[in-house]
Amino acid sequence: MELPSFAVVVWMFVCFYASVGGYPNGKVREACTSMVPCHGSSPQLSPEHTITVNGTEFKPGDNIEVHLSGPDFEGFFIQARDAEHLDSPAVGSFVLDDRRRSQLLTCGHTKNSAVSHTSKAKKKYIKVYWIAPGDAPKHVQFLATVVKKYRTFWVKIPGPVVSQPDVLSPTPPLHATSEVMSTSYSASYISKPFSASGCGSMKFCIRNPSNCDPGSASCFFLSFQHEESSVFIEMSGPSEGYLAFALSHDQWMGGDDAYLCVNEEHHVHVSTAHLEERTHPLLDSENALEDVSWRLVDGVLQCSFRRSIRLPAYKGRFNLDTSYYIFLADGEASEGGLIYKHHRQPLVTDGLYNVTGLPQDIGGSRSPRLIKAHGALMFVAWITTVSIGVIVARFFKPVWSHSFLFGKELWFQVHRTLMLTTVVLTSISFVLPFIYRGGWSQQAGFHPYLGCTVMALTIFQPLMAGFRPSRHAPRRQLFNWFHWSTGTTARILAVVTMFLGMDLPALDLPDPWDTYTMIGFVAWHVGTDVLLEIHSYCLVRKVELIEDDRVQILQSLTSAEAEGHLFKQIVLTIYVCGNIVFLVAFLIAINII
Repeated sequence: MELPSFAVVVWMFVCFYASVGGYPNGKVREACTSMVPCHGSSPQLSPEHTITVNGTEFKPGDNIEVHLSGPDFEGFFIQARDAEHLDSPAVGSFVLDDRRRSQLLTCGHTKNSAVSHTSKAKKKYIKVYWIAPGDAPKHVQFLATVVKKYRTFWVKIPGPVVSQPDVLSPTPPLHATSEVMSTSYSASYISKPFSASGCGSMKFCIRNPSNCDPGSASCFFLSFQHEESSVFIEMSGPSEGYLAFALSHDQWMGGDDAYLCVNEEHHVHVSTAHLEERTHPLLDSENALEDVSWRLVDGVLQCSFRRSIRLPAYKGRFNLDTSYYIFLADGEASEGGLIYKHHRQPLVTDGLYNVTGLPQDIGGSRSPRLIKAHGALMFVAWITTVSIGVIVARFFKPVWSHSFLFGKELWFQVHRTLMLTTVVLTSISFVLPFIYRGGWSQQAGFHPYLGCTVMALTIFQPLMAGFRPSRHAPRRQLFNWFHWSTGTTARILAVVTMFLGMDLPALDLPDPWDTYTMIGFVAWHVGTDVLLEIHSYCLVRKVELIEDDRVQILQSLTSAEAEGHLFKQIVLTIYVCGNIVFLVAFLIAINII
């Protein structure tokens, strides 16, 4: 079978675009291995640009300053590799100096293992920092691909080779240059990742996800080990900015005892602070911590320290032999050590814990239970009960018109029950965020405003239904129009409000699956509605085409109605099952089931 001409054109366009499209935004992960840009031409042979570094030796955790310079260039791609095996994957991770001109990329399994441009703007000079990993090879060489113009570029320009101490350096490449500069640290270096060994038996641990390995790149870990009159504390997690934990008397920020590990100019500084409401922490001028150590490798920040159980001489430090809620947060920090607000909800324990008491191994939640209940109830109300109630009222009047329940038509009783259930669920759900926040939230954008509008329409709709005129009253048509328009407006606003709410950090939904679930539901409902509309239209047309005598018309009409009723009942059954699937998916996403 011949391929349609339109498909051939599309296929040729895709192939052509893939080969010459290039990467003006620097998202060059496809070139991680070869470091060759897809520009449809061959690379140049004699490089015009050079790579320099500020040191020739390194130890695990050290940072090396890397410079790329030369005539104007538009794009670049920098990696560090094993100098003895240049075809091997990228080694170590980078930290940016200027986020406007450079960005971090992940090649292979190593986070932030490459650096590239952010735009086609011309540049002469780029500076980044390379962080040596704990399992670094003996010799590491820096490589760069530089794009001067679209078809003028150089691939894998060899840079300096840096080596671990007491290792004989290999012969440097032709273009290697370096400047030696010593590096020193005020705090000791942690030689290997933390271990969860002893959690629940010897030390009190908090892990997120539950039971995760502190050595993995996705595990947030906090441990407290009681040692006579002091406590040894370990904290780690995926962050290039800062990690922090706080001890609190409640589940609200404010009046808390906080401890921060901040990446400041590629060194980790550990300090204590006091939290006042939702403001920047007030760093203490005196530090009561001892035996401070840190490690920053492959995007994972680790720090450890020791503090006395009681510190009466230090204002704001809580006694560690008392029970507290424990917060664990992460976020970005500037080059000068200024920390920014955490971009997602902090991890909070579900109860009060004494870290010097019985050792435990617990988890935490980034979404409070009241907020989870709020989301779940709204999802049940506006995804399940309302949707089914609307379908029943719109398409099942003729199907269930001769069936009665408690003296009323069956379709009406089902519709009314589902809609009153929606009012009850929405009302309960509406008050939960106010109970949790203790008032109005200034951090939730348009979500609370739209939510209040939906709540008002939800109350207005049944009140209006209570004054419904009789079926043949002159104002019945006007009522029907208002009833439909109010309900439709409420449903549209409810879906928009849920879309906005799913992006709020308090719910902590897995992105982007939360959005996909809502889009899937909207498509599912609209598709079912359109299918039933088309079926109703076809059924009417089928009846209109009957042109025989009256008896045959009645027989055909009865047959057509029976077929139509069966089809609608099948569609309704499938629709209800589909809604249940979407509901279960949402409840799983917020860890309710």
